[in-house]
Amino acid sequence: MAALTPAISLSGLTKFYGRQLGVADLTFDVSPGEVFGFLGPNGAGKTTAMRMLVGLLRISSGRATILGQDVATAPAALRGRVGYLPGALALYKNLTAREYLTFVARMRHRDLDTEIAGLAGRLNLDLSRHIHDLSKGNQQKIGVIQALMHEPEVLILDEPTSGLDPIVQREFEALVDEATSRGAAILLSSHVLSEVEHLAQRVAIVDDGHLLVVEHIDRLKERSVRSLELTFRTAVDTQRLAAVPSVETVTAHGSVATCTVVGAHTELLRVAVELGVETVRTQEPSLEDIFMTLVSGGDPDAPAPAAEDLA
Repeated sequence: MAALTPAISLSGLTKFYGRQLGVADLTFDVSPGEVFGFLGPNGAGKTTAMRMLVGLLRISSGRATILGQDVATAPAALRGRVGYLPGALALYKNLTAREYLTFVARMRHRDLDTEIAGLAGRLNLDLSRHIHDLSKGNQQKIGVIQALMHEPEVLILDEPTSGLDPIVQREFEALVDEATSRGAAILLSSHVLSEVEHLAQRVAIVDDGHLLVVEHIDRLKERSVRSLELTFRTAVDTQRLAAVPSVETVTAHGSVATCTVVGAHTELLRVAVELGVETVRTQEPSLEDIFMTLVSGGDPDAPAPAAEDLA
């Protein structure tokens, strides 16, 4: 089966603001029907990369394409095939939600009244209210609708669920599933790492403008440190456990041994069975665990970013 042509492709994408680096040498692809997570601390360069993709910033070097077209030279018609939700949403607050969304639709030369009404119903948004009277969460719903209402082939979403309540977040996730089911490619930046872990198949993690990793989430977990708690009938021989190649550390308290493991733990379990293990409890690494390790330079004991710095 032939590989799908990427819907989004970055190759050596680089941006300087004068002498200040924004991002350097970003390279990854997003396929049709894929949700691709784009992660990093605040200031890592995610928003810079997204703005270059939609033509709001000039590329310093490298190349980016959307639907096979170079974003630096693509005709304006390409923008009608893309849905973009910026992290810093700016709306015409003197308009009602309906007036604003109708205005955006007309800029795209589309009649989307039915789609607007349907999405507003699903997100519980009152279209008749003026934007200046709406909460941050309800204004965010307008941003989500304008990005989705024309059923774009590519979605570039920067912190899409910021300010949304949990019920609306679940509806947003359903909308993302529907978009990928029809073949849309989605580049998703979010500070809610559990959301990315739930929605995305692959992630790119950037820090200080540089790409740290591009990988499937499952493979990242396989390569990451996990913890196994092994309970035996009697005190355990920790030397035999520590001799297993995948085991990093072993600590024991009486008949309970805790092992940190990188990679497969099949051999550890075989040895544990020989030693009379009775119960096994595994703590799998989350995407947040992996993220924290990578942005702290690969040292699990290094200071991690504060929660408010994750984005």
